[in-house]
Amino acid sequence: MDHLLAAVDLGSNSFRLSIGRVVQLDGAAQIYSIDRLKEHVRMAAGLNADNVLDEDAIHRAVGSLERFGERIQGFHPNRVRAVATNTFRIARNAPEVLPRLEDALGFPIEIISGQEEARLIFTGVTHELPPSPYRRLMIDIGGGSTEVIIGQEFRPLHMASLFMGCVSYTRRFFPDGCITEARMQQAIMAARREVETIARQYKKTGWQEAYGSSGTAKGLIAVLAETGMSQKGITREGLEQLKAKLVKDGRVDMDTLPGLKPDRAVVLAGGLAIMLAAFLELRIELMLPGDGALRMGTLYDLLGRDSKHDKRDETVKQFMRRYHIDTRQAERVKRITLELFAQLGLPGDGETAELARIIGWVAKLHEVGLSIAHADYDKHTAYVLRNADMPGFSIYDQEQLSTFALGHQGKLPKRMPEDSRNRWLALFCLRLAVLLCRRREDIPELPLTIAVNGKDIAIKASAEWLESKPLTAYSLDGERIEWKKAGFTVTLETSAP
Repeated sequence: MDHLLAAVDLGSNSFRLSIGRVVQLDGAAQIYSIDRLKEHVRMAAGLNADNVLDEDAIHRAVGSLERFGERIQGFHPNRVRAVATNTFRIARNAPEVLPRLEDALGFPIEIISGQEEARLIFTGVTHELPPSPYRRLMIDIGGGSTEVIIGQEFRPLHMASLFMGCVSYTRRFFPDGCITEARMQQAIMAARREVETIARQYKKTGWQEAYGSSGTAKGLIAVLAETGMSQKGITREGLEQLKAKLVKDGRVDMDTLPGLKPDRAVVLAGGLAIMLAAFLELRIELMLPGDGALRMGTLYDLLGRDSKHDKRDETVKQFMRRYHIDTRQAERVKRITLELFAQLGLPGDGETAELARIIGWVAKLHEVGLSIAHADYDKHTAYVLRNADMPGFSIYDQEQLSTFALGHQGKLPKRMPEDSRNRWLALFCLRLAVLLCRRREDIPELPLTIAVNGKDIAIKASAEWLESKPLTAYSLDGERIEWKKAGFTVTLETSAP
């Protein structure tokens, strides 16, 4: 059955909305773009010296997202993913700004990490290219960051997000639009220092094809082709010629640069410096255009979640191997957690399904911290899940994982992301499962049930079973005391055998 997906990309220079139609052909799914919107919001230009977004930039963002929101009004939340990139990663007032933007769009917005941005870019570009067995280098110069990826087929091998972008570099080195040889060399050297941090590893791995995605690469390709500076794609010689022309003219002269769009002209100098630095440090000979990029990668990521091929499942499996998780115990805790979760009687909607996935992943990963130390292992787990690069997981996802992991034993966390009764109840199920599985033995059948009414939780078990489990009975009584602090009333009801 065909259906629609929507991806919103809140970039540092432009906001983009892409709507794709999913078509199933012979058991395989393909996304066909049916609508696109793009607006030059210039968020990075709204950052002051203290990395605080000014009200003008926020106002532009709200207006843009209100228009996007009208287009995707009525979409199911599971069919929309909105991601925010570098400017929002570094903006100190992002927590205050984000709710205003979400209200304008009508959907949640995720601030994704640089690594996640790189992964999605690779996914998007790869799906838009012909199949190839070769390793591919991809460079995406955004407004505030530059993502550099090497991958083979659909598997990224190296991913990096570098702290430089066409907007930030233009503001830093060409603030008044004046282009000189000295300024251009300063910009190129600064960018080379950034690329130098990954150059050795990338050149050691090597690649056979190079692609540039998003606005900067497309703008450069258009200018180089129209001016005859390059016969195909982007070349170092073409970039050097373009640099010489800009320095000679002292500015970006659109009248003598056919193919250059006005919105790209204002950030051309910064983008050119970064691209030339990448060519020099990585010794790139030819770069071809790569379509799709972040927005298409986001659509395919949504498709994967919808078709049960969730990238996050793969990440959890990798973490279980990396941190030597006891897989039998992890599956034990997950099974009981989800059996208890099913007893909560929550609405059978997408939000409940996603919460079940989150709490199931935490059940699998709750012992990650044991690989660091047994003492306070829950805190070690929470730290890893919050700060590690976890492909497929948004920053908000990782905040949830971390909070649940921190609260799976001992004291309850002081706060919960999107503080809600359902999330506290999900944590209750996880804590109860960990408690029941303390002996690390299989439990064929749950020895207790739970019933919930508002903030009243009743645990029901047989008196005979409780009498045979004095440690469990003691621990359950401790839960009653702990949950009272969070405003919940937990009672233990016994029945005759």
